[in-house]
Formats: sequence, C-alpha cells, structure tokens
Amino acid sequence: MIAFLALILATGAERIAELVVSARNARWSFARGGVEYGRGHFPPMVALHTALLVAALAEAWFAHRPFLPWLGWPMLALVLASQALRWWCIGVLGPRWNTRVIVVPGLPLVRRGPYRWGWLRHPNYVAVVVEGFALPLVHTAWVTALVFTVLNAVLLAAVRIPCEARALASLPARSERSEAT
Repeated sequence: MIAFLALILATGAERIAELVVSARNARWSFARGGVEYGRGHFPPMVALHTALLVAALAEAWFAHRPFLPWLGWPMLALVLASQALRWWCIGVLGPRWNTRVIVVPGLPLVRRGPYRWGWLRHPNYVAVVVEGFALPLVHTAWVTALVFTVLNAVLLAAVRIPCEARALASLPARSERSEAT
C-alpha cells in the first residue's frame, strides 16, 4: 500500500508540473494573440482528475483492495506508457501545449510525433484515458477506474473535444491543432 501511495503522490506531483508548464505556455499563447475557449469546463476537469487520485487511494485503503501482481504490474506498465505518451505530446507541441483550450491564429498544423498519424487525432487524450483506468487498477480500485472512465468519456466526448473542434473551426484554414490535444 505504501508503494501505491508513492505512485499516487508522484502522479499528483506530475499533475502540478503539467499545470506549471501549462501556465507558462498560456502566457506564450496569449502573447501571440491566443484565444481561450471553453473556460467553464476546465474546473470540472481539474476536479475529476483530482478525484481520480483521491478516490483510487481511498478505495484501495478503505475497501482493502489487494495488490494482485497479474493485474497490478501490467497496469503500472500502462500508467508509465501513458505518461511517456503525454510528455511526448507536450514535447512535440512545445509552447503550444496546454491543459486549457487555447488556439493561436496562424500557426501551422502540428504533423510531428504522435500527431503525424491522422487516425490518432487526440494522442494526449489517449494518455489520459489509459491512465484513468490503469492507475486505480494498479491496486485493484476497480470502482474508481470504472467511474472515472465513464465520467471522463462523457466530459471528453460531450464537452472537451467539441469545444476544441469549435475553437479550431473559428480559425482560418491554416490553423493549429488545439494546444490541449
């Protein structure tokens, strides 16, 4: 259980690092005429992702969920792979990556890294989805994995991705993929 606590704390620290990078990148975007879209859905997203960490730990602790090696080790591998994909996205988008939906008019579409594959329109969200179910399952917190996955799917499909589509549609044809993708 102590190792799971350390994993959750490390994930929380990683989230804080993302917010620091995001704030710096938002300043960069706004200085170049960036426009933010969908500001209202950002607080619920933060709450949902914070709840994932708290709930995974609480469920594992209070429901006495065991660490099952046949499940926990593969899930840990998926968590680490999702982090690698997330930071690959951050690195490829550079200062245009953001946790918010901010678009800068006139920037070319990113076609490097995981964005070079047209069929994978939102690689950062793939990382979020994988981490969302895998992290709780490292310590068999299946209720948290299920609830987060459903709520996150609704938020992404019904709110976040359509918000990004509207933001990009508002730009001239030569536009940048949303910095949040």
